Amino acid sequence: MPTRGAVASLEPVALGLPTPKASVLATLGRFCRRKPLGAAGGLLMLLMALTAILAEPLATHDPIETDAGHTLSPPGAGHWLGSDHLGRDVYSRIVFGARVSLTVGLVSTVLGSLLGGLIGLLSAYFGGAIDLVSQRVLDILQGLPLLVLALVMSAALGPSLPNVIVAISVPIIPRAARVIRASVLAIREMQYVEAARALGGGHSRLAFRHILPNTMGPFIVLGTAQLGSAVLVEAALSFLGLGVPEPFPSWGRMLSVSAAEYAQKAPWLVLFPGIAISLMVFGSNLLGDALRDTLDPRLRGSGAR
Repeated sequence: MPTRGAVASLEPVALGLPTPKASVLATLGRFCRRKPLGAAGGLLMLLMALTAILAEPLATHDPIETDAGHTLSPPGAGHWLGSDHLGRDVYSRIVFGARVSLTVGLVSTVLGSLLGGLIGLLSAYFGGAIDLVSQRVLDILQGLPLLVLALVMSAALGPSLPNVIVAISVPIIPRAARVIRASVLAIREMQYVEAARALGGGHSRLAFRHILPNTMGPFIVLGTAQLGSAVLVEAALSFLGLGVPEPFPSWGRMLSVSAAEYAQKAPWLVLFPGIAISLMVFGSNLLGDALRDTLDPRLRGSGAR
């Protein structure tokens, strides 16, 4: 007769069950086979994240240190991607710029998606006047393009890292609210929600325990898709002088300083930051499209596998 400790020590493999690690690896392998472009986008985002995290050991120079003796140096052994008009190393500024762009993109996307998701949840769950008023306000916000609204917010708040995050997160709120509202309108009429309501479940329990968890699929897709837009908007604001101020190494700021004056004399000042922005947005869009096709039940049976 085996003891309780012996039974508890049995591994899932011995019982013929998949381990959590094997299950995760199998899921990732299946995703890579079915969505190779999405896997490539996820790999790009992972590389960008690792670059941002490991910016200090990866950089070869101080990103804000100037060197008057090596201004506008072409790519070479001393400066892998060249130097700018102040002698700052372009490669090191791009590496640290990944940290700034990812920080602004992730924080603004999470903040805007959470606030918009909460508004959409409450609007769809309670309906009535709450839904009417909130949707009219969201119509006004969504009537302006994301870049235009972020530009107005950033101009009103002033150029700083927290203000840029707020300016980008506000335009994301109506988009997130609409997505979550549409999901909640469908979920709240399902039988399990009616059963929980009949058993005496309160509004907070129904909304946050039974309805909200079932909107995570669209929520994840929305966040992934908006991340690329947030990074692009941050680069545009920095290019216009309304984004992340100096001395923070921002990709958009690097373009604003060099695009007009040094584009012909030193094309590497425009080329490499532009490639970094393009890869970030491209990877985010590829991953977002693949996650949408995977998590949206309406697309699982389509030919977009």
